[in-house]
Amino acid sequence: MMTGLSFNGLLIVCLIAVAAPILVAIVPWLRFPGPVLEILAGIAVGPAGFGWVKIDDVPIKILALIGLAFLLFLAGLEIDLVALAGPPLRLALGGFALTLVFGFGLGVAFHALDWVRSPMFLAVALCATSLGLIVPVLKDAGLLNTQLGQMTVAGATIADFGGIILLALFFSESEGSTVSRLITVIGLLTAAAAIGIVLSRAGRSSRIDAVLSALQDTSAEIRVRIAVALLIGFVALAASVGLETILGAFLAGAVLGTVDRGSTSHPNLPIKLEAIGFGFLIPIFFISSGVRFDLNALLAAPSAIARVPLFLLALLIARALPALVYQSLLGRRGVVVAGLLQATSLPFLVAATAIGVSIEAIKPVNAAALVSAGMLSVVLFPSIAVGIARSGDVSAPEVGGDASQGRDAD
Repeated sequence: MMTGLSFNGLLIVCLIAVAAPILVAIVPWLRFPGPVLEILAGIAVGPAGFGWVKIDDVPIKILALIGLAFLLFLAGLEIDLVALAGPPLRLALGGFALTLVFGFGLGVAFHALDWVRSPMFLAVALCATSLGLIVPVLKDAGLLNTQLGQMTVAGATIADFGGIILLALFFSESEGSTVSRLITVIGLLTAAAAIGIVLSRAGRSSRIDAVLSALQDTSAEIRVRIAVALLIGFVALAASVGLETILGAFLAGAVLGTVDRGSTSHPNLPIKLEAIGFGFLIPIFFISSGVRFDLNALLAAPSAIARVPLFLLALLIARALPALVYQSLLGRRGVVVAGLLQATSLPFLVAATAIGVSIEAIKPVNAAALVSAGMLSVVLFPSIAVGIARSGDVSAPEVGGDASQGRDAD
């Protein structure tokens, strides 16, 4: 029997996880995305609110950590390396380079105001896009398979991957120089490629496939077990070599997604993994992020609150402006839509600021302001982007069509 552990806090968190999507569905004017509502609810029940849930609640801390890993795992699962080939990859890399330049410039400015201790940290924190949030937005708007949708996904993919790599390189909590971390990251990427090759070859074996197919929809759920083992294995490997666990989780998803993409023998595997993630673990991560949110520090002074719109503007500058490199492909209206979607960021900001506070790269009050800006970006930018897309013709052409048809008649 486990003694000394209380599950009351976890029960409250689970009840919030149930209530949040129901509220979004039945209250017409409540347009908050689920993760934002979960973070707000976490603030309400945490130390800054009613105090029902404690920051150091052990069951919540463990499940939230696994939830973050699962969130990055599912984000990695979205990566389509084949779709990135060609012009989308070149444009996405160019846009990401501009993001780092703009982000570092903003970091220097905020460092001069003593809001961040490391300009490079802010550049890295601002460089990612919430791929897992914008893909459903594009899909629901009927834009995912268009030139605009694929270019936006390509830009978000490079940003997510690059952001996680840079965070692991420069702001890991482990000791060691950047050069040694770079060598370690290259080693981890090499290991991921090797494991991907092994899994790909194993998947082509008719004998192995027959065994897996026989067990995949039974109580064994063997493919789900393999996916979870792959996730935990990469997380453990990243931690053992002194890198951030989020890098291992992301790589595990990228490996599985690359190996498994296009498979027709087990089409329900992604649905089952999303059920585990979004149905159980990921909401706990977002709610616990709200519990840890330092609202008191943010409300302590008007100047602290004033930082939220400035950080939101910084997101627009760092992530939306670089979308200008897509103009030859998407036109002006398409650039605006892609830029707003690229500036939508929350999960990475939550993870990055938690690391930044622990290594003193950013003050807690500014971390809270940056996460608040991320929440506003999720609430505002996708809705505005879809509205602009629907007010003009940015949905054509489908991928493989004449790109000129999707441009504005400027």
